[in-house]
Amino acid sequence: MPTISAFFGILIRMFFNEHSPPHFHAEYSEFKAVIDIRTFEVIEGKLPRRALELVLDWAELHQTELMEDWELCRKHVEPRPIEPLQ
Repeated sequence: MPTISAFFGILIRMFFNEHSPPHFHAEYSEFKAVIDIRTFEVIEGKLPRRALELVLDWAELHQTELMEDWELCRKHVEPRPIEPLQ
């Protein structure tokens, strides 16, 4: 699973050839969540409140790039890195 971004101890990843809806995986310590790219809804899992807020802020800033990476992963093409939250 390629890591497309990392910030404040949070890893953002995508699997190749994933199922719909378009989503990404966020990992922070022992916590993991799957987040819908279109709605920013947590589909599965959970993150601590502050980590989730950071992930959602980042995702909103990079929604277009996330969708582009989603399409690349669906085609088994390495996704492009996305700038981390600073």
